Order: sequence, then C-alpha cells, then structure tokens
Amino acid sequence: MTAPRTLPAHLAHPFSPRGRLDPYPAYRWLREHDPVHFDVTSRMWLLTTHADCALALRDPRFSAALGQRERVRDDELPPSMLTTDPPEHQRLRSPGALLMGPAAIRGISGGIAAEIEHVLDALAGRERIEATADIGEPLATGVLAELFGLPAADRAAFAELSARVSVNLDPLAGPQAAAAGRAAMGELTRFLGDRADAAAEAVRTAAGGSPFGRLAADERLTRAEMLGIAALTVVGGWKPLAEMVGNALHWLLPRKDAAEQVRESPEAAMSAVDELLRLESPIPFTARVTTEEVRLDGGVIPAGARVLALVGAANRDPAVFAGPDELMVLRSPNPHLAFGAGTHLCLGAPLVRHAGAVLLGGLLSRYPELRPDGDPPVWAPSMVPRRLTGFTLTT
Repeated sequence: MTAPRTLPAHLAHPFSPRGRLDPYPAYRWLREHDPVHFDVTSRMWLLTTHADCALALRDPRFSAALGQRERVRDDELPPSMLTTDPPEHQRLRSPGALLMGPAAIRGISGGIAAEIEHVLDALAGRERIEATADIGEPLATGVLAELFGLPAADRAAFAELSARVSVNLDPLAGPQAAAAGRAAMGELTRFLGDRADAAAEAVRTAAGGSPFGRLAADERLTRAEMLGIAALTVVGGWKPLAEMVGNALHWLLPRKDAAEQVRESPEAAMSAVDELLRLESPIPFTARVTTEEVRLDGGVIPAGARVLALVGAANRDPAVFAGPDELMVLRSPNPHLAFGAGTHLCLGAPLVRHAGAVLLGGLLSRYPELRPDGDPPVWAPSMVPRRLTGFTLTT
C-alpha cells in the first residue's frame, strides 16, 4: 500500500478551524488529486467526487447504521431512520412519511403559507434584520409547529427546545456540548410525548388533524420508535431550515438577476432552493462504514473502513455541474446530494423545498430593496450545519 497523500501546505484541512470557514479549496484539490483519500488525521476515507459519494449513499456495502456509530461522541443514538439499514430502515420510513411525506406537506401547505406571511409581516418597518434570528428561526418554528399541530401557547417552549437540541447535529461536538444535547433531547422527547396522545386522538375522532397526529395514531411503530422519528425531525429540520435562509440570501442578494427570477416565478423559487442547497449543503458530509472491500476508480477501501461522503465537495464536481461554483437558479438537471440519495434520501426534502420557495419568493417580493447591512457575514467555525454568523440586512 502506498503512503497516504497529504494536502499541500497552503491548503487548510477542511476539518480544521480555518478550513471549516472555506473548505472548498481543499475539496477541489482532493477531488482532482486524491478522490479516494485516506485522511491520517481522522483515520477516515474521504470521498469527494459526485460519482463516489452517490455510490456510497446508495450502495448497501456502505452501512449507515455502522456509520452513525463512528461519531466522536460516545452517546448512543436512538433507533431511527438515520441509524438503521434496510430492511429495518424501511420499516421505520414508511410510517415516517405520515409526518414528512409529500401528502403530509400538501395537507398543511395553507398553514405554512400563513406562517410565512406572519414572519414577513413582522419585518415591516424594521431598520435592521438579522437573517437567522428574525427570519430563519421564526420560519423553522412556525413550519414545524404546523407539522406537529402545536398551539400558539407551545411555540416559545418548542423554539427554545429546538435550538438547544440542534447540537445533536454535530458529530464532533465536545463532551460539554454533547451532554447538553443529550439533556435537551430528553426534554424534547418528553415534550412531544406529552402531546402525542391528544394529537392521535384528534386524528381518530375528527377529519384532518396534524401530520404528527397521524404518525402518533399509526400502530406499526412502538411509542419509542414514533417519538424517535418525531424528535429526529426536529433535530434534522429546525436548525438547517433556519440557517438555510441566511445562506440563500448570501448568494441571492448580490445577484439581482437571480433574485428577480425567484421573485417573479414560484417555479424558479423552487428550483433556486435546490441550487442554493447544492452550493451550501447544510449537512456537508455523511458517514458510512464498509461491510466489505469496495473498489473505486480512485482506490480500494477495505472492509470495516470509516468513510465520509463529502457531499459539499460532490455538489461542486465539474464532471456533473457546469459552472460548479456559480449560482444558476434554473439549473436542470440538478442531481445534488444535499438531501442524500437512495434509501436514505431525506424524508424532509418536500418540506424544505416547499417552505424555502414560498419564503424566498415572498420575502423578495415584499421587500425588493432588501440588502446586506454592515460588515460582511462570516462562516461559522462549526461544521454542521454549514451556516453564516452576523448576517444583518436592511429593507
């Protein structure tokens, strides 16, 4: 076996504090020079081409269940779609669609539109707007409150819990943050459990009810499994949806033609959500473990190897995307991997696409003079989710 290649000295490792701010130069070098790269720092294999990442996300030789156990944190993840392989994964995913599938989102589309109008109304007359705190987080709270059928009295507690539990997204969270995340997860599970029976009863006794009520009323899952899916929805949905807004506006506002396309056409707004997620994937990598030796064009990965599919790199692969570092609102086709692929394709994709398109189209229509204000924003030093800090806007 040849010695592992290392990044040139002028490039920051993508997991280092400096590299996290802008990982794309390192991604580009790895993709061009060592696409199946054994990283001596993390002792993991890093995949950077679109073809290899797509294969790792779809091929059963790359186990998601084993991959989720390879975190720096030592706490055990609850059973969920995230932590299982087929056929167990599909057993959980089918009822999970009652909460997050396309039909569930269509059923609450009117409520989502009303929530977004409320967010936009609250911006009127504001001199300065913080993209995440004033737009993204209220959006995420309102959309998920519709999903869970939460009354107004529950919103503040739900938002606070959602923010605290989001540390569980980061597989590299330190001991103190991980402990806080575990505590918040317990509180969130109790919060949802306290409301599950009433939500299920509303579905059984009346037409309609919430998507959460339909999940809670389904008898294919144990109560623990049902609550695991519900809690995973909050962990995987609230923070990425909240942060997507700032990331999207960072790309859209300086590009007037792109913003105009989003403003004028719901179809363009929907297409833009995919393109913006391609450019800045909130979850920039996915972990797997090989169950047998896998031969790729760029190298051979042994059985039992820890693998990271770097979707942030794959989504800018010039072999698949023309102008990979450019924003093309109407890019088609757009086979990005920000939602994953294969069996583990993100169940929340319809919700993100719908809510993101309605929010961006409405925001740019209501506030056509919206622009950055003050110092340029900077990328947060955390890895997951990829997000901006200090992004202030003015109308």
